[in-house]
Amino acid sequence: MKQTDDRQTAKRLNRVALRYQALYVNVQPSDDYEATAEAMAFVRRLRDNGYSVNEQLLHALSAVDAVALADMTEVVDDVMGVQLNWMPLVKGWQVPTGETRADHLITLFANLFDGQVDIPGTRLPCGHLIPDGTFPLERYNGCPFCGRPFRTASFVHHGQGSRLKELRLMGRDDLRHVLRSLLTSTVPLDATQRDSLALLLHVFGLPDDAEVAMKETAMVAAKMLVDNGRGSEAGALMRSPADVLRYLCYEKTGRPQVLEPRTLIAHAARLNRHLWPPADESVEAEELMRRHLRLRYDRPACRRVALWLNDLPMSAADAAEVMHPKRRMWVRFIRALRLPEYARRRGFERLATLLDVFYRGDYPRWQGEVDVLMRDGDAEAVLGKLMQRPGLFARCLFSSMLRLGATPTLKAFDSVADRLPARLLVSLANTAEAYFDVRQQRLARPLTGGVHALEPHRLLQRYSEAERQSMVRGVADLLVDSLRRRFAAAAAGREGKGTIYIDPQLFDIPVAVGDRSSTIQDTSCALMGQRFAVDGDAARLFLQWGKGLPAQPLDMDLSCRIAFADGRVEDCAYYNLTCTGARHSGDIRSVPDQVGTAEYVELSLPDLAAGGARYVTFTCNAYSNGALSPNLVVGWMSSSYPMTISEADGVAYDPSCVQHAVRISEGNLSKGLVFGVLDVARREVVWLEMPFTAQTLHSLNTSVVESLLRRLREKLSVGQLLEMRAEAMGLTRVDDPGAADESYTTEWAMNAAEVARLLDVE
Repeated sequence: MKQTDDRQTAKRLNRVALRYQALYVNVQPSDDYEATAEAMAFVRRLRDNGYSVNEQLLHALSAVDAVALADMTEVVDDVMGVQLNWMPLVKGWQVPTGETRADHLITLFANLFDGQVDIPGTRLPCGHLIPDGTFPLERYNGCPFCGRPFRTASFVHHGQGSRLKELRLMGRDDLRHVLRSLLTSTVPLDATQRDSLALLLHVFGLPDDAEVAMKETAMVAAKMLVDNGRGSEAGALMRSPADVLRYLCYEKTGRPQVLEPRTLIAHAARLNRHLWPPADESVEAEELMRRHLRLRYDRPACRRVALWLNDLPMSAADAAEVMHPKRRMWVRFIRALRLPEYARRRGFERLATLLDVFYRGDYPRWQGEVDVLMRDGDAEAVLGKLMQRPGLFARCLFSSMLRLGATPTLKAFDSVADRLPARLLVSLANTAEAYFDVRQQRLARPLTGGVHALEPHRLLQRYSEAERQSMVRGVADLLVDSLRRRFAAAAAGREGKGTIYIDPQLFDIPVAVGDRSSTIQDTSCALMGQRFAVDGDAARLFLQWGKGLPAQPLDMDLSCRIAFADGRVEDCAYYNLTCTGARHSGDIRSVPDQVGTAEYVELSLPDLAAGGARYVTFTCNAYSNGALSPNLVVGWMSSSYPMTISEADGVAYDPSCVQHAVRISEGNLSKGLVFGVLDVARREVVWLEMPFTAQTLHSLNTSVVESLLRRLREKLSVGQLLEMRAEAMGLTRVDDPGAADESYTTEWAMNAAEVARLLDVE
């Protein structure tokens, strides 16, 4: 039993290590080693999947047994999707089948009048009759009319990739360091980091001396403690009623943010609306979500929450004020958790006082006081109140500048800026230019998924262009001044100046502040805005879904939108399989039992350039009711060598060619996802994640994608932040990473939590 547990632990740790371009081996490598036959066979298998190993890892692999190597192979194969069904609908789909809308129309009428009129044709296993002279059935792996596949593939291509990703060695201490960096990250963790944190906590537990920096991170740790029967220890992570409410919502919805029930109910209805009215299930989805959100707690859960609230380190009036913005939700939870009953028991006197103050409303309402002063136009009093709470001041900084004047507002904010986390200042500087531009839409990303374009603030029209630009510069200067003060203070205790190496690629990677990724990156940890050079003349998009599900109708769509220099656009999607520079593998609308299915789109860069294309937007959508299917995998491949498409069954997937791939996490609330943009002229793919709630590509707002790309370009880059740090701390830049006292490479940047530590300068 212990051996089985150890193997499962190693698999979990290897799944995390692979995200950091590494493998976990629990041995100490020695200089005196001899490469074993098993290790060399494993390295060859890795090469087929697009990986190589460094010398230190090869030493370690030679010291482990065949069982451990087999377990590593299983993890790598699972992550790379080697054992999935990658067969598309069309064989040799790079050559169009010639199907037309007329073929679909003729087949529709043939099946409507089937049995009434003798129509020559072929009866398929799905029951549909395909009339002679319509679809070329010899080119299909399933029904061309209903999109149901009849066959599955048992292989994928291997070893066509022109660029191998080098893996390094990670031990238990390295992974413990990753755990601590995630726990202490001062920016919210994305879905990949949260999943890695959960896996590492399962193995190592919560360190006794761990300091959890972010509230959302604390929820993951608290859930682990509660699940292991250590709910009293989780109480130490609850510092205010807001934390308790956040945990209760996380326990119910799986998301570490507070979402109103009415918001989730309305969103469930939107996800289940359908273009074809008979397939619309929005009413049923509303009712199911309403039932899911009903609150039912057993006695241990009620007592646990009562103890958390009773032990909060704040006064009853302050706690009640924190509860006030979510008063309706608190009333529901108080009743469901039987808190009034516990408040009458001995030892729960502080809980009784809190409930009494909350229900009587005997607490201050700070935000209401600010609103009254703002309405009365008392600028000095408003700024005085805002300076009392710097975090809330940051949230309304831009609107306060427009209402109260830029100069006094920035002066007041600068006096409290150093009390704020640096990430908030970076976020403000990143969004200032878009906010104060009257010609540019702002982007809002609600927690339920999607991106909405907001019109410019109406008060911007009161100011001239020069005044608006002055506001942008004022915010940027405020960030620079604050960071320099922090870096200079951090350098005060250092001995000597030292040297620093900054990888040039880091100047193309924005600092990940405010980008809440909801997908899991199992093969790498790219940051939003990172650019990938396309190797060769083709980029191949792929979509795989349905793994582990029973056979059923489940329609996920892979598509792309091509924008040309003359302003026109073309779509390559299920309704248009062939267009300028793009080929689609066919529309599959059902998944076979347990193994899933796949779609592809091939992009030819020479054809796109010749046709005048500027960029291509990669998207996937859930045409079926509901959100994108959990564990759906989407990404793209490229290689300097030609990538094969099987003539026999159309399989076009090769793990060694994968440049980037993401997996849709459980609890995803998006119906559509933009997962990359190809810059045709630069031959680069920009990784971004932009959810949108739409059943098809037609509803994608191209201007929103352009705004997001512009926003990513305007963001402070990791390289710029490091340059600023080097200047403030007196570090000299060098070109040799091995000769530098501090070395910052793209490998280092894979750990987004480590990048965030640059901002941990107080």
